[in-house]
Amino acid sequence: MPVKPLPQNPSLNHLKYQAKDLLKEHAERDPRAAQRIREFHPRFERARDTEIFEKRLSLSDAQLTIAREHGFPSWPRLKRHIEKPTLADRLDLPYHERIEDARFRRAVELLDAGDAAGLRAHLKQHPKLVHEHVLFEGGNYFRNPTLLEFVAENPVRRGKLPENIVGVAEVIIDAGAEGTALNETLGLVSTGMVARQCRVQVPLIDVLCRRGADANGALHAAALHGEFEAVEALLRCGGKIDLPIAAALGRTEEARRLLPTAEGNHRHLALTLAALFGNVEIARMLLDGGEDLDRYNPIGAHSHSTPVHQAAFAGHEQVVRLFVERGARLDIKDTLWQGTPADWAQHGGKIEIERFLRESENKRTG
Repeated sequence: MPVKPLPQNPSLNHLKYQAKDLLKEHAERDPRAAQRIREFHPRFERARDTEIFEKRLSLSDAQLTIAREHGFPSWPRLKRHIEKPTLADRLDLPYHERIEDARFRRAVELLDAGDAAGLRAHLKQHPKLVHEHVLFEGGNYFRNPTLLEFVAENPVRRGKLPENIVGVAEVIIDAGAEGTALNETLGLVSTGMVARQCRVQVPLIDVLCRRGADANGALHAAALHGEFEAVEALLRCGGKIDLPIAAALGRTEEARRLLPTAEGNHRHLALTLAALFGNVEIARMLLDGGEDLDRYNPIGAHSHSTPVHQAAFAGHEQVVRLFVERGARLDIKDTLWQGTPADWAQHGGKIEIERFLRESENKRTG
C-alpha cells in the first residue's frame, strides 16, 4: 500500500484522532483496519484478520500504525518531523536537495552530472562514503539509501539519467558498494520508469547482477510494476520462474506445473498478478485451488485493494466476470480511497465493467 502523504501543514492533533479512529475500527472488526495494521504494525505482519481482532490494540499501537502509514518508523519520529523539521524533512523538495551531508550531496551531484572521473576522485578522498546511508522519511521507499541507489533515478528526482550511468554505477561498485546496496539498487532499477525510458534499465540490471546482485530478489517487484523487459533481463541473469512470475507472464502450463508445490504466499501473490494482467486461465486455476477472492492483496503488492479492484481498474473483463461468477464480494472498499471495485472501474474509465459490477451487486442485494 502506498503511504499516505502528509498535508503541507500537518496537525499532530488530527493524527491523534486518526489513531483513535483506528482503535474504534479495530474494535468493530473492520477488515480494512486489519489490513492497515497488518501492513504497518511490525508485530502483526503475518497475522490473519481474526488474530488481529483477538489481540488488544493500545493507543500506542494505533499511533505506531499511523506513523508508519505516513512513512515514519515511529510516532516520536513523526512528532519530531512536525514540531522540529529539518532540511531532510522538506517533503516538497527532490531527494537530492534534502541531503544535509555535504560530502554525500557532492557525490550525488557528480553522479547526476555523469562525472565518473570526479566521482572516482571524490570517493577516493572519502572512502567510507560508499557504505554510508542518507535518511529520508515520509515516503513509500528510498528511506535509507546508499549512494549506489541514486543511479536508479527511482523515485524520480530529475527525470533523466546521464548516458554513462552504467559506468558511473561501476565506479561506485569498484569503490566498495556490495551486498544490500547492490540488491536494493537492482530492485529500484528493475521497477524504475526513468531507467527504462533512458534505455539503461537492462544494461544496469546486467552490470548489477554481474557484480553480485541477486536477480531473484527483484523479480516480483518488477512484475508488479509491469516492467516486463526487466523481468526478462532478470531471468536471463539467473532469476527463476516461480508461480507469481508465471502468473504475471501468462505462462499457463508453467503455472499449472508449479501450483501443486507453491507456498501459500506465492499463491496469494499469483492471484494478484493474474488479476492485474488479465490472465484469466491462471486466475481460474488459482481459484480452483482454493485462493480467496475477497482477501486483500499481499503486503507490497497493491495491498490496499483486492484482486477484483485490480482487474476492474485494468479493464480485464473476462477476469472480472470470472470473479463475479465465483462469488466475489463487490462491496469491499480499498483501504486508501475507500472505493469498491465498481468505483475503481469508473475511475479507470472502464464503463462497461463498471456497469456490469453495479448491476451484479444490485442483483445480489435487490
